[in-house]
Amino acid sequence: MPPQRVLWFANEDSPAMDSRHGIEHPDLEITRVTDLAETVAEVRSGAVDCVLVSAESRVDREIILEALLAQDSGMPVIFWHRELSAREAIELVREGAYTCHGDRDKWDDVIASVKQALERRSHRKGPDPDASEPWRRELVGISPAMEDVANTIRLVGPFRCTVLITGGTGTGKEMAARALHNASPRAPQPIVAVNCSAVPESLLEAELFGHVKGAFTGATNHRVGRFEQAHRSTIFLDEIGDMPLELQAKLLRVLQERELQRLGSSDTIKIDVRVIAASNTNLPDLVRQGKFREDLYYRLNVVPLEMPPLRKRVSDIPLLVDHFITKVCEGEGIPPKQVTPKTLQRLANLPWPGNVRQLENAVEKAIAMSGPREILHGADFGLADSHKLVIAEPSAMPASLPEEMDFATAVSQFERAILEGALAKTGGNKTAAAELLGLKRTTLIMKLRGLHGGGSLTIAS
Repeated sequence: MPPQRVLWFANEDSPAMDSRHGIEHPDLEITRVTDLAETVAEVRSGAVDCVLVSAESRVDREIILEALLAQDSGMPVIFWHRELSAREAIELVREGAYTCHGDRDKWDDVIASVKQALERRSHRKGPDPDASEPWRRELVGISPAMEDVANTIRLVGPFRCTVLITGGTGTGKEMAARALHNASPRAPQPIVAVNCSAVPESLLEAELFGHVKGAFTGATNHRVGRFEQAHRSTIFLDEIGDMPLELQAKLLRVLQERELQRLGSSDTIKIDVRVIAASNTNLPDLVRQGKFREDLYYRLNVVPLEMPPLRKRVSDIPLLVDHFITKVCEGEGIPPKQVTPKTLQRLANLPWPGNVRQLENAVEKAIAMSGPREILHGADFGLADSHKLVIAEPSAMPASLPEEMDFATAVSQFERAILEGALAKTGGNKTAAAELLGLKRTTLIMKLRGLHGGGSLTIAS
């Protein structure tokens, strides 16, 4: 099998054309070119399998990408340049580039991306991404929304730039932070995580920056802070919006100067830390309210990463359910269980305001409620056997309404029909009927008592 051909395009004055970069490779035929017209012609001819671009200016890079993809929309185009910023890399990938490399990446890293691109081009479905990107295991899902998240992490992971992760409660912000860390050169070191809302305000400064002996009452020893622990690694600041204003100013200085002082000490300590922050509150709103420093917000928001709510990635629910079943069953030391297709469909139709965390809790509950059974049903998840939309039954609504009807009477009759239908379905069991209707049992009984004077509904306990 002949080696696959890679065209390496770079401006004549590009440092990438320096002879220090050896281009021989046993599996690849790499050809350097400096003329864009020649590069476009080669792509048009179909004689090229991948294009590596080391153009100097941002405008050049955008024009080159557009010209190449116009000839072959499936051509993997990889950018490599020392001046390539994280933001520009994200934009290039959104425009169709395969991936981008910056000044921290070596020739071997670029070749690894080229090989991966060629393999995916040869096999349309592509290889298992976990094999070449172990960090991808942190992100369960293949929906477009999650692919956008994965693409951003793939691009900014190798950089030291600060990332601000936003999203609702339970969307997986910490998982994204861990994926970012594991996608970086800092992955061999453990990530350091701090929940800013879980540490008392009076202790948060010492927690982050450390303290010396005697700095405050109870400080009987020196203590290294979490930032020092994260030296040459990554620190994850969760719920950053809950950080006190006074401490925000000190954090800003650490981010700008890459140095800190322990509480009670005037000595300056240099640190090399990658900062990832997260918040489920709207930080611009907090800025407008004077509760969050505007300069700190912009310093944290170098690369924004929004985690999508579960309702925007419904297609991932079967994968998430399977993932959580495996996780829980392995943790409990029991054989894995399965979910019926009907139950999966019903789970996909739920709103999930608590997002992925709520789904994980639901799976854990279902496994516990299922006992020794291998198959999980809707009832194990707390779903009623029948849909709650009792009002959809034809008998619950009259075929036509009279020309004159008292509204309160009509509502009362309609409510009676719903309650009667629920009790009929559950054989008179009020607890089951309340669950079917999404009501508390006491609420159901009160409604029955309220209607008792107008008909034959029984309210016996």
